[in-house]
This record gives sequence, C-alpha cells and structure tokens, in this order.
Amino acid sequence: QLVESGGGLVQAGGSLKLSCVASGPDFGAYSMAWFRQAPGKKPEFVAIIGWDGARSDYAESVKGRFTCSRDNAKNTVYLQMVSLKPEDTAIYLCAAPLLAYYPGTSPGEYQYWGQGTQVTVSS
Repeated sequence: QLVESGGGLVQAGGSLKLSCVASGPDFGAYSMAWFRQAPGKKPEFVAIIGWDGARSDYAESVKGRFTCSRDNAKNTVYLQMVSLKPEDTAIYLCAAPLLAYYPGTSPGEYQYWGQGTQVTVSS
C-alpha cells in the first residue's frame, strides 16, 4: 500500500514537499516513482529513484526544480518541489514496480499505485 501526503494550494514560485509511505516488506529493494495526472489527461512521469537513492531521473519539465529522495528506514519516498508553476497542477501519485529493478517512464511498468495527493499552483 502506498499513501501520499503533502499536497496543497500554493502560489506560483512556491514550494511543496510530498511524501509517500509504503507498507509491506522490502521497501528498500524497490525503485519508486512519482507520476502526475491532470484532469482529462493520462498519467505523466515526473521522477524515479533507485532502491538506494544513488540514481534518479526526472522529466524534462521538472528538472532543476524537483528533487526525489528516500528514507528506507522510514519506508518513505519524497518529492521536493520548488519554483512551482501553474502547469504543475495535478494529482501526484507514487508508484512502485512489481519486481526489484529500475523501470522506465511508462505507467504500465508500475503495478502499485497510491491514491494521490492534489497539488494546485495558482498564478
């Protein structure tokens, strides 16, 4: 089970830090990813972090503004977002693959999803 938190309403240029807490064993063995979904659109890849946090990748649209990190002792992955823009408005979801490998950016590669947390950026 994945549970996100930390979303909210923020003005453009502001910051938010999202959290995703995972239940279940072996959290530290799995890569974790963040996606976002705007109304009427398909889920969009945002960021991924490897099992030990040593590797991470980002969508071009968020590079330099978003940072993904994790604390395996707390079974938690984070998404620090700064310099937020109105186009960042979406439901943000964390996701995990079924197997312990480093997936790509396609939502189909992830089998476990949280309910999401709403991020709204006003202009």
